[in-house]
Formats: sequence, C-alpha cells, structure tokens
Amino acid sequence: MKRISWLVVMTGMLFFLSGCFNINEPITSESSGFWNSFFVYPLSQLIIFIANWVNSYGFAIIIVTILFRFILLPLMVKQTKSMKAMQQLQPEMQKLRETHSAKDQNTRLKLNEEMQKLFATHKVNPFAGCLPILIQMPIFLAIYHAIMRTENFQGESFAWFQLSDPDPFFILPILAFVLTFVQQKMMMVQNNPQAKILLYLMPFMILVIGIFLPAAVILYWVVGNIFMIAQTYFITGPNTGKRGLESTVGVNQSSTRGTYSSNAKNKSSSKKKKNKKKRK
Repeated sequence: MKRISWLVVMTGMLFFLSGCFNINEPITSESSGFWNSFFVYPLSQLIIFIANWVNSYGFAIIIVTILFRFILLPLMVKQTKSMKAMQQLQPEMQKLRETHSAKDQNTRLKLNEEMQKLFATHKVNPFAGCLPILIQMPIFLAIYHAIMRTENFQGESFAWFQLSDPDPFFILPILAFVLTFVQQKMMMVQNNPQAKILLYLMPFMILVIGIFLPAAVILYWVVGNIFMIAQTYFITGPNTGKRGLESTVGVNQSSTRGTYSSNAKNKSSSKKKKNKKKRK
C-alpha cells in the first residue's frame, strides 16, 4: 500500500510540476530561470542537434532516450539487482513478520530492527528503486517541455503521428501500457494483493496519460521501457538477484557451519576428558 501511495504522489507531483511552468512560452537561449537554462534549453538543443544529424526528430528522440538510459544504466542495474535480491529475501521477511505478528509498538520496532539486520546481512537496500525514479522525473518533464516549447517540433511527423500532438490512433499509449506492464511484471518483488494492484495501476495510469500527452513524449517512454526490459533480461539476467543473494547466504551458512563444527569439536573434546576421568 505504501508503494501505491508513493506512485500516486509521484504522479501528482508530475502533473503539478508540469503546470507550474508556462509551456506556451517558446524555449530560447534568452529564457531565464534555473529550469529553463539547465534542463529544458540544453535538452532542446541536443534534440535539434541530433535531428539535424539524422534528419529526423523522431529518431533524435529515440537516440536521446537511449543516451539517457546508458547514462542511468549503473543506477538501473543496481536497482534491478536489489529488487531481485529483495525477491529472494521474501521468505525470510515473511518469517520475521510471523514471528513479530503482534500490533504493539515494541513488537513493530523489533520487527523493523530485525528487517534492517536482514538487509544489512545480505547487503540489500530496500530503497534502491526510488533513486532512479527521482532522477527520471525531471528528465521526463524536461523532455515534455522541450517538445512543447521548441518550435522545430511543430508540424514534424514520425511514422503515423505528429510529434507535438497526441497519437490519433492510440497505438503508442497502448504500447506504453503493454511494455510498462511487462517491465513491472519482470521487476515485481512480492506476489501479494498490493503488488498486484501496483502491477495494473501503473500501466493504466500511463495509458490514460499517454492519450493526452504529445506522441513524442510517449515515444520516449516506449523506447525507455524497451531498453529496461532488455536490460533486465540480458544484462542482469533472471537469476542475478538469486546468485547475489546465494553468495551472501553461502557466507553466512559457512560461518554458521564453522561455528557449529567448532562447538561440536569442543563438546567432543570435553566428553573425552570426562570419560578419561571416569576411567581413572
């Protein structure tokens, strides 16, 4: 439920921020303000530069999307591995919840303390997935503003749609819906009602937003999702989190076995001493 609330808050912030700036004001080198000078205008110029090189604003958006994805790749790989490791930790987390099932404050504090110890033991950061989202929000918003406020985009077409207008056939929003669902499914950590709600809520919100946003923005989202799906499958692999977790579990188990073996040796030696004394 916390993740659903987080998603709603993030989406609300996106809509709020998109309305805080004048999207009808063309972006130029003379545009003032931190947001215009360091986000929107540089991104607009980058897209124009690449568009002049490849002779297509649609391909320019695709190239810029892939470029940003490569820049964010270390963070995204870390996020994927952390979420996979979290998935493997679910049985241990469930055991802790069952052990500390009481609702009083002391039990909740103890449960939180045990959870933190579990994460520290296996070197898993449960909040690793939040940072890439926070970084992507201003990029997504800057691309939206760059498209809406750059005059070069007006009248430019790519495939079956106009870049500055919504997709008239809703193909891109539907693609964004399907790809977001696939990505969420691949990254899903828990198999519970809350996770299932999030699995369907996020793609549905993207579908609704995609119907009204310029097609160029949804093109950015679609290409980014394709990159993320390929990254999850080919780069990190479906068992990366499991392997990473097993390495830490193996260390813990070996250390535990070492402790047990040393204790067993001590017990056996003490028993031998006692038997010798009895014989004497």
